[in-house]
Amino acid sequence: MDMGRRQSTIALVAIDMDGTLLDPAHKLTERAKAAIAQARALGVHIVLTSGRPVSGLAPFLQELGINGDDDYCIACNGGLVRRLGTGENVAEFPLSFEDFRYCEQVARDIGVHFQALDGQRLYTPNQDISRYTVIDSHLSHVPLSYRRVEDMDPSMSFIKLMMIDEPEVLDAAIGRLPAELTERFAVLKSAPFFLEVFDHRAGKGPSLQKLAEHLGIDRANVMAIGDQENDLTMLQFAGTSVAMGNAIDAVKAVARFETSTNCDNGVAKAIERFVLQ
Repeated sequence: MDMGRRQSTIALVAIDMDGTLLDPAHKLTERAKAAIAQARALGVHIVLTSGRPVSGLAPFLQELGINGDDDYCIACNGGLVRRLGTGENVAEFPLSFEDFRYCEQVARDIGVHFQALDGQRLYTPNQDISRYTVIDSHLSHVPLSYRRVEDMDPSMSFIKLMMIDEPEVLDAAIGRLPAELTERFAVLKSAPFFLEVFDHRAGKGPSLQKLAEHLGIDRANVMAIGDQENDLTMLQFAGTSVAMGNAIDAVKAVARFETSTNCDNGVAKAIERFVLQ
C-alpha cells in the first residue's frame, strides 16, 4: 500500500459508497465510523459521493450524523449536490422525458434492460424486470414501478438513466452503442452490471468541484476515495486521490495513492493516514 505523506491539510473528503466505504455486506464498519467522526470533529467536510440517490445514502448519513446545515452529499453520480440540513440543491442536472424516450429505445435496440430514476421512484419499461433493478431499488430505498413508455407522464424529468444487465450481456451491448448516445450524454459503468447515462455537465468530479467552490475549498485540500469508473473524475480533481485495494485498474492508474480493500477498512486507513495524522 502506497501511503506517502500528504501534501497539504485536507478540508474535504469525498468518499464513494459501494465497494469503497461500505464493506461487502453493504455496512459501515466501526473503524470507518470512528475515523469519520474524528475527521468531522476537526472540521473536515465528509461528503458521501455515490451513484445512489439521496434516499439510498440517507441511512448511512444518519448513522454517521452527517445531516446538518453545513453537511452535503453528492448523489446520482454527481447529478445532484444536496445541502442536507436545508434540503437545498447546490447543483442539479435533470434529464428530460425526450432523453428518457431516446435512451429507452437505444436499450431496446441493443437488447439490455433499462431503468430511470426521477428522485422519488425507479421506473422500468421491462415486463421481465432485471434482478439488478430490483437490487438497486432495495439498496437505494426507492419504490420500483413497471411502466410502459406510453403510460409515462411526458412532463417528467429524471436524475439518471441506466442500462442494466448481466455483465457479459451489458459488455457486448456497450460495443453496439450508437455514437449519438455518447455525444448527447456522459456514459460510464458504475458496476459490472450498471451503465449510467447522465448530463455531460454532471459526474462526481464536476459536482465535487462545484461543491468545493461553494465551500471555498481549494482542490489541493480535497481528498477523494473510490474504486470504479464513475469515481475517475473526482479522483482526477482531488489533490489527494486514493484508490481502494479492490479498485479497477483504471482507478489505480489515476489515483496517487492506494489503500487496502473495503473488506479491510481501506477508507478508515486512508482517513487515519491523510487526515488524522
